[in-house]
Amino acid sequence: MPHSKPRLIVIDTDPGIDDAIGILLALASPEFSIAGMTTVAGNIGIETTTRNAGRLLAFAGREDIPVFAGAATPLSRPGPEPLNLHGKDGIGGVDLPDPTKQPEIQPAVAWLTELLLSEPAGTIDVLALGPLTNIARLILEKPDAATRIGRIVAMGGVIHETGNVGLRSEFNLWADPEAAAVVVASGLPLALVPLDVTRRVRATRDFAQALAASGRPLAAMVADLIESYFETTTHRESRPLHDPCVMLLALAPELFRLEDLRLSVSTGSAEEAGALTIDENGTQVQVAMGVDAPAALDLLVAKLTAI
Repeated sequence: MPHSKPRLIVIDTDPGIDDAIGILLALASPEFSIAGMTTVAGNIGIETTTRNAGRLLAFAGREDIPVFAGAATPLSRPGPEPLNLHGKDGIGGVDLPDPTKQPEIQPAVAWLTELLLSEPAGTIDVLALGPLTNIARLILEKPDAATRIGRIVAMGGVIHETGNVGLRSEFNLWADPEAAAVVVASGLPLALVPLDVTRRVRATRDFAQALAASGRPLAAMVADLIESYFETTTHRESRPLHDPCVMLLALAPELFRLEDLRLSVSTGSAEEAGALTIDENGTQVQVAMGVDAPAALDLLVAKLTAI
């Protein structure tokens, strides 16, 4: 049987340990053709997230993929403080080479606009791993280009569980709730992967050791990243592998239970910022509400060890 044509994607990211795992998974997946990476401030400042994107591409030998710096601040409020759990370099202190190329001069939204207008409508997906500022700016400033996106798959939000920056808020949406509200209300095809699902996908130390023993460079790097993602030396499971779930959903939607929910996003006080509410007057969004976590981890291993 002939192989299907790789799906053209853009990765919008704020690397981030789990972002890095998701990026390496995408690089290992022939189902994707990565047109470029756009960066956003989130886990840490824009200079560091942009540099980390370049470092990951240098490690993987994929300097052909351009990096475009995006939003340094949210749409209309101060940015969050850097997350300590990702380390001072944003990527857990894992040994990565310096970027071999500088980021492109063109800003992220300008490049996204040109790309979307140059390709057939509906043929480019955006895999969003951080705050949604870049995508919201595209929607607000260049709606003719934004409507040509095939689908946005984004890690963000929480539906029924407790948030990770408050009772009802998840970091990516909380970091720029106005942007999240714009993207959700836009009506663009959107699949959200919330904490309700990502918290089910965690790696064990045996899992990391098996990746390290595979002899594959990308797999060994992911093993190092996972090792840096354990809260203590005695924990048996890592922190949730949030962002790789975006790539896993794009690769194998059958591993997830998807529901159509009408959602609205709170843009209120810091305590409620970014909170999602199931609302009959909200916008219909596809939401991952369940996952076959063992199969998802098996797919992660299979992709990383196949090259």
